[in-house]
Amino acid sequence: MAPPVNMHASAVLVGDRGVLVMGASGSGKTRLALALLREATVHGRLGRLVADDQVLLSAAHGRLVASAPQAIAGLCEIRGFGVAAIAYEPACVVDLLVRLAPAAQAPRMAAGRRETLAGCAVPVLELAERDASGAVLAVTALLFGADANGSTSGSMSLSEKPATPR
Repeated sequence: MAPPVNMHASAVLVGDRGVLVMGASGSGKTRLALALLREATVHGRLGRLVADDQVLLSAAHGRLVASAPQAIAGLCEIRGFGVAAIAYEPACVVDLLVRLAPAAQAPRMAAGRRETLAGCAVPVLELAERDASGAVLAVTALLFGADANGSTSGSMSLSEKPATPR
């Protein structure tokens, strides 16, 4: 088994889905991770930090697994506040990779792309950096489905694209 790869990213568990957030420094990875945790709580789902700033990625049984380096497990750096200890899970299977990019480079709709990390292919959602509120809507709609009012319910396959609005 290959040793875990340390990546500059954040990872969270939202309900039963693992989300890995990658982007340049200052792109809003932690802000999006915290917004996803808050959204999970609002909708009665489990929301837990897995890792902030550094994520160890490894493959297990063909699935990508994210975990925190022991020294930072349960810690989250919040800009303007500092480091905070928050509820966390030691690891999660990654179901979705969110790549934060400059707004001018982020596609307007999900492209159904996959990316290989640690030998495992995972669905990728490219979103505008520093727009946590917009990103939360896109991530939860993709993970859990959404009705016309924006309420999430049920589950959507990550290989499916959301329906085009009428």
